[in-house]
Amino acid sequence: MIPASHPWLRGIRVNALSIQGLAKRFGEIQAVSGLSFEVSQGELFGFLGPNGAGKTTTINMLTGLARPDVGAIRIAGIDCTGNPKAAQHLTGVVPDESNLYPELTGFQNLSFCAALYGIRKKEREARARQLLDTFSLADAGDRKFAGYSKGMKRKLTIAAGIIHQPHILFLDEPTTGIDVASARQIRHLIADLNRSGTTIFLTTHYIEEAERLCGRIAFIVKGRIVRIDTVADLLQPIQDAHVMQIAVSTADPTLQDKLTAAFPHLTFHVPGPNLIRVESGAPVHAGPLVRFIEDQGVDVTEARRIRLSLEDVFVRITGIEAHAMKREKEKGGGRS
Repeated sequence: MIPASHPWLRGIRVNALSIQGLAKRFGEIQAVSGLSFEVSQGELFGFLGPNGAGKTTTINMLTGLARPDVGAIRIAGIDCTGNPKAAQHLTGVVPDESNLYPELTGFQNLSFCAALYGIRKKEREARARQLLDTFSLADAGDRKFAGYSKGMKRKLTIAAGIIHQPHILFLDEPTTGIDVASARQIRHLIADLNRSGTTIFLTTHYIEEAERLCGRIAFIVKGRIVRIDTVADLLQPIQDAHVMQIAVSTADPTLQDKLTAAFPHLTFHVPGPNLIRVESGAPVHAGPLVRFIEDQGVDVTEARRIRLSLEDVFVRITGIEAHAMKREKEKGGGRS
């Protein structure tokens, strides 16, 4: 519950999160360096970066699981820098690895989490049953958590994070490693939570997920924010771009330079060893390009127009290929 004296209940707009100069070092590794940003009340804010960028370390500091070396943290206007638990009643946390008890049933796990927030038995049991139904887990509510599938475990972990109806929810990689259907359902649930007024701080390796869900995004690389903006403004520079992707049978390291010399009005990129991406402010015609490439002794296997996305923006800003982020997470390991 929010105290009656809290600015939110008096109609005063206070940022859900306000971070100034946050830094954290682990031995010789500077995990986070000088982070400063704000998240508005009711916002769905994305925090994107590769493995080891500092995403989980940042969430751990914001939720009191790690102490910053320097910097200030305010949650809903409450100074949490020296007292990480000062705003605990306002926040929910869903870690990237489940923190629930394998020997308890789904219902027992949710009821136990509710009890930790002081919710009375009748209310917490009703809330647990309601969430089991919302997350399509009602039939599994009396089964032990250890027997759940990955997708079911992820859904129950999110349900546990919102059992006390927090005003601010921290979600760390909510859809990593689960099946497509479960991931889709979780994205719908996240969007519904945000529409109901919950402020959400989301970290993810999946850029298309952030593009779909978030209103504003920060890109973090090597512990520093390299860009923070709305999704609309991030995408604006590529809205009018015309792009064609050409697949070739064999890689030719000199082909990009040859194309640039022959077609100076076009921009060429090589996103992969057998791929050429052509960009222009006007429609790109495949015929002259295909003929030129084949005249160089390279066969063209496909030429198709594509739409640029937030992944392309991320690559341009950070220099990190989006598919590399996914591979890193799937392999696991390393502090994120």
